[in-house]
Amino acid sequence: MKYAVASTWLPSRSPVTSNSTGSGSRVPASAMLPEAQGLRAPLSCLTQARYGIGWGVIGAAMECYETARAYSILRKQFDGRPIASHQLVQEKLADMITEITKAQLLALHVGRLKDQGKAEAAHVSMLKRNNASMALDCARAARDLLGANGIMDEYPVMRHMCNLETVKTYEGTDHIHALVIGERVTGVAAYK
Repeated sequence: MKYAVASTWLPSRSPVTSNSTGSGSRVPASAMLPEAQGLRAPLSCLTQARYGIGWGVIGAAMECYETARAYSILRKQFDGRPIASHQLVQEKLADMITEITKAQLLALHVGRLKDQGKAEAAHVSMLKRNNASMALDCARAARDLLGANGIMDEYPVMRHMCNLETVKTYEGTDHIHALVIGERVTGVAAYK
């Protein structure tokens, strides 16, 4: 068995991406997953990871929102009024909290389906796809509201934005999740 470290991820900084090859390796029947058919069985563990991501990104979105909200109240500009007093700033904050709340409701719904044993892979794909995109949009909006401070490490927004770019990609890109959802709603797999 060979292992090779491919790279480290810039955003998260902690995980290491590696390759592992097992050409010529033999797995005894006693070590195989029971009732496993092909690659689908071992990859099914990703559903739980995606479910966790669907919840986790809400936290990043919330911190970006709270940072932008607090900053907009404290930041005075032009006539000495806080930038929070401007309509466009309030619209961005309203959009952010609305999308976060919708994401929370989706996560709660999928969690309830999971508790009832009714959650399907398409539900989890929808959760991961929607919430990762929502959180990244919130991070971008927060960066905009903070202006030049949005890219400074004094504030958590840019760190979250980099991490969310990664989260949107790993455990399946939004395009892959769209195919899972598309197959569920049409009954036709577009990737076979």
